[in-house]
Amino acid sequence: MIDHTVVRAARTTLLAATILSFAIPAAVTPSLAQKALASPAPTSPAQTSPTMGAGPESVADLAEGLLGAVVNISTSQTVKGTDGPGAVPMPQLPEGSPFQDFFDEFFKDRGGPRGGGSQKVQSLGSGFVIDAKEGFVVTNNHVIADADDIEVNFSDGLTLKATLVGTDTKTDIALLKVDPADHKLTEVKFGDSDKMRIGDWVMAIGNPFGLGGTVTVGIISARNRDINSGPYDDFIQTDAAINRGNSGGPLFNMHGEVIGINTAIISPTGGSIGIGFSIPTQLARGVVDQLREFGETRRGWLGVRIQPVTEDIAESLGMKEAKGALIAGIMKGGPVDDGSIQPGDVVTKFDGKEIDEVRDLPRIVAESPVGKAVDVVLVRKGKEMTVKVTLGRLEDSEKVAEGEDDEAGQQGEAVATASVLGMTIGELDEAARSKFGIAEGVNGVVVTEVAPDSAAAERGVQAGEVITEIAQESVANPTDVVDRIAALKEQGRKNALLMMASKSGELRFVTIRMD
Repeated sequence: MIDHTVVRAARTTLLAATILSFAIPAAVTPSLAQKALASPAPTSPAQTSPTMGAGPESVADLAEGLLGAVVNISTSQTVKGTDGPGAVPMPQLPEGSPFQDFFDEFFKDRGGPRGGGSQKVQSLGSGFVIDAKEGFVVTNNHVIADADDIEVNFSDGLTLKATLVGTDTKTDIALLKVDPADHKLTEVKFGDSDKMRIGDWVMAIGNPFGLGGTVTVGIISARNRDINSGPYDDFIQTDAAINRGNSGGPLFNMHGEVIGINTAIISPTGGSIGIGFSIPTQLARGVVDQLREFGETRRGWLGVRIQPVTEDIAESLGMKEAKGALIAGIMKGGPVDDGSIQPGDVVTKFDGKEIDEVRDLPRIVAESPVGKAVDVVLVRKGKEMTVKVTLGRLEDSEKVAEGEDDEAGQQGEAVATASVLGMTIGELDEAARSKFGIAEGVNGVVVTEVAPDSAAAERGVQAGEVITEIAQESVANPTDVVDRIAALKEQGRKNALLMMASKSGELRFVTIRMD
């Protein structure tokens, strides 16, 4: 279980000291970044192991060939001071006080006599060169976020100004560029992270706490970790020591190939406890290529809302196992708003790739090219079928979302109210819309009351929600609901699969026991 003490394994932040009492503090001037440990840079990494996962007796030769390509990233940002509770006022000193010059100098550096001006905040992180000829450097987005100036510090002591090529906040990746004209750079190559297995040896190089050129070794302790940091979480977990300042640095296999970008740690103190996370290169490579070519990401987009396939839902749909991604809604104007994919479908394979869990689908779709026509294998009403869809662009989805107005069935004439599965249901007329604040675009049968200890209550059904489908068939009035439940019981079904619409029209599926 992953707790909520996840912290970015990140940049080390250097802040100006604050006077807490009327005393003369000792002058301390922290450097922007400690110099990296100098080391020779051979032309190519040594091959220290015949197999991907074997642990070498020493990683000295391997590390020696890689240190020159790993860099320290230092940034500076101008932030405005405040006159709030945290601000330190200029002491009122007697005229001619011997301390006057000292405090004038101190508060001048802080941006003004009341701390209300601006001051520089400096940060440190890591990165690595992927193209020596062009000068491209990869790091984490959070390392350089909001920076005014970015510098890349090399292991031989050279410092170059860097320009920002592009960033991707969803995967926390940034691409920088330096001018390689006056300096011969050393580069490293991306490896195949999909070939790495739990237990394989890995090596991290970075700039923890400003200590550049630091090498640590460990193994891959887990894969496919979701730490809720973004929509495409698929982290490699390692016990190689990663600390603050390692962010953006590379995780190498024993062939000297980058198979991960060190990004986050779990730690109650901010220091390494042997649980670090790296972005796998199979995810990062496509992002870096797009940033390099376009300066931005261009992800595929399907235009659906999805939810997990639970055991109950799988049983209700006649599926042998609970896998795939359940389509809970279709975005109007999106790529599949043509009926090719429908609410209630379960996507089990996308473009030849298996969809085992619901989180697999967004990542695989995003990695697919915009405009590509792909085959989607899905289960619809118990039958497997294949449809072909053409992907849109995720970055355009916000525009489409503004006009989204999903239709959830057609409203017919209701003949009565009814009580079923612990719910009291009724006609969705204007009075009901007004009472519960239900949007005009929502159609179906309204739930007016839910018994506290009922099966419906256990599933979170609330008064004001609207039943739009039962077992993937539309319902328009309470009689339809009663008839559909009765038919399911006659078929020997133990659960009823209901599509519910919220007051605003957001759709979700729930399974309710019928015993």
